[in-house]
Amino acid sequence: MGLRDFTLFDVIERNARLHGERLAFVAGGERISHREYALRVERLAAGLAGIGLVAGERVAVLAQNCLAYVDLYGAAARLGLILVPVNWRLSAEEIAYVITDTMPKAIVAGAEYLPIMEAARDRFPFVERCFSLGAASGAFGALEDLARVGAAAGAPATDVTGDSGFVIIHTAAVGGRPRGALLSHAGLLAANLQLAGCWNLSEQDVHLGVLPLFHVSGLGLMLAVQQAGGATVVLPRFDPQAVMQAVSAERVSVFAEFPPMLGTLLDKAAKDGDDLTSLRHVTGIDTPDTISRFESLCPSARFWAGYGQSEVSGMVTIAPFRDRPGSAGKPTMLNRVCIVDDLDQLLPAGQSGEIVVRGPVVFSGYWNCDADNEFTFRNGWHHTGDMGRFDDEGYLWYGGRTPAKELIKPGGENVYPAEVEKALLEHPAVAEAVVFGVPDAQWGEAIKAVCVCRAGQAVAAAELIEFVGNRIARFKRPKHLVFSAALPKNAQGLLDRARVKQEFADA
Repeated sequence: MGLRDFTLFDVIERNARLHGERLAFVAGGERISHREYALRVERLAAGLAGIGLVAGERVAVLAQNCLAYVDLYGAAARLGLILVPVNWRLSAEEIAYVITDTMPKAIVAGAEYLPIMEAARDRFPFVERCFSLGAASGAFGALEDLARVGAAAGAPATDVTGDSGFVIIHTAAVGGRPRGALLSHAGLLAANLQLAGCWNLSEQDVHLGVLPLFHVSGLGLMLAVQQAGGATVVLPRFDPQAVMQAVSAERVSVFAEFPPMLGTLLDKAAKDGDDLTSLRHVTGIDTPDTISRFESLCPSARFWAGYGQSEVSGMVTIAPFRDRPGSAGKPTMLNRVCIVDDLDQLLPAGQSGEIVVRGPVVFSGYWNCDADNEFTFRNGWHHTGDMGRFDDEGYLWYGGRTPAKELIKPGGENVYPAEVEKALLEHPAVAEAVVFGVPDAQWGEAIKAVCVCRAGQAVAAAELIEFVGNRIARFKRPKHLVFSAALPKNAQGLLDRARVKQEFADA
C-alpha cells in the first residue's frame, strides 16, 4: 500500500476506532457494531486466505442480501479479492455465463440457490472451493465454518491499493452477453464522498438496504453510509411490512428505490398510518405524482433525481427533484460530465449529444473486453452510451440511449433489446423481431416486442413470451408482444428500429 492509498477496508478500521460501539448493521435479528463488524471481517478474511485466496482473485456470490454477504464484501476489501455478485434474477444459463466470464476461485451461494450451483458445478473446473451461506451441502462447505477457522489463524498482510479492483458488476448485455464492469476501491470511495457531501451523511444516518447487493445502487449507498460512520438495515428483498417495521424501529433516514417500491410504501402508510417521517433522503426513479405524495407526507425529506450507471460507480449528476422537475440534476463534485457530438467535440448548453464522464469515479474497464474498453474510453472520456443535454443552469436532461445502447429499464433492471431479440429468434416460428421500451405505470418502463412469423407458421403471444422467459431471466421477457405481417426497412434493407417503435408503440 502506497503513501497516498486509502481503501474500503481502511473505512472499516476507521469506523471500528471512531465509532466502535455504534451500530453498523442490522440483519436477521442480529445487531452488529462497527467494532464487531471489523472482527467478523478479519475472521472471514483469515479463513479465505487460509484456503489460498490472494489479492486479485475472484469470489462469486449468488445470494440475497444478508449479513454474511456484507461480511464477504468486507473480507474482499481486507484481502484485495474481487467480489463477483451475481444477479439472482438471471436464468441458470446466464448465471453460468457470469461465473465462467470471471473464473472465480471460490463460489458462495445462499441456501435457496444451491440447487442451481450444484447442477452447474462441473462446468466450472477453475473453481477450487464452494461454500454455502447455510448448512454444508455436498461439495458446498459452510462459510460460517471457514470464518470460525479464521478466528484462530489471523489474516495475512496484503498489498491493496486504491486502484485495486473490488467488485465486478455485470451490466446488461449489448451483444447478447453481459459485460462485467470492474470497480475499484478509489472509485467507490470517491462516489461515497460525493453522496456524503450532497446529503450531509453522518454516523447518525441509517440506510435501508433493500436493493440487492449485486446492484451498484444497493452496494453504493451501503458503502456511502458506512463511510460516514452510519448503519445499514439489511433486508433480503422488498417486503412492505418488513420495510415499514425497519423504518420505524431503526429510524431509517436514507434509501434508494425503484418503482413500485415508494408508491407501495406510501399506499401502506395511508392505509395503516405507518410513520415515514424519519426519512431525510430518498433517491431512485419514480413518477412526479409519487414523488409529490412522498414529499407531502414527509415535508422535511427530499427525493433526489440523478444520472448514473455501474460504470461510474453510482451517480455523476444529482439534485433534489423539486429543484428542476424532469432533469437528472447537476454534476457532482468529483467528476466532469459533458455532452459531445459524434466526433467527441464538446457541445454547448441546449444541444443534445452523448453523455461522457471523466474523473475518479470512472470504472477500471470491462472484464476481459479490451476492444470494448478502447472504444468506451476513447479520447480521454468514458462514453456512457446515453444521450442528453445541459440547460443554461447546468442541469442535465436525459435524452435516451444511443442507437448502440438502446437500454430498457423495467423496475430498475437493465435489459438490452439485443438479448431479448436473440431469445425470440430462437423460436422456430419467428423470422424477425424488434424489441423496445414503453412507459409502464407499475414498473416505469416495460418491454415490448414486435415479431414477424415465418411463412406458414404461427405462435401465440403468450406462448412466445413464456418461451423467452425460459431462456433468459424472466424479468427480461416482453410484457407486451404483437405480430405484424412485415416490419419497416431502411434504404439498405435493414430493420428501421426507429420506425418500428414509432408505428407500434401504441399497438
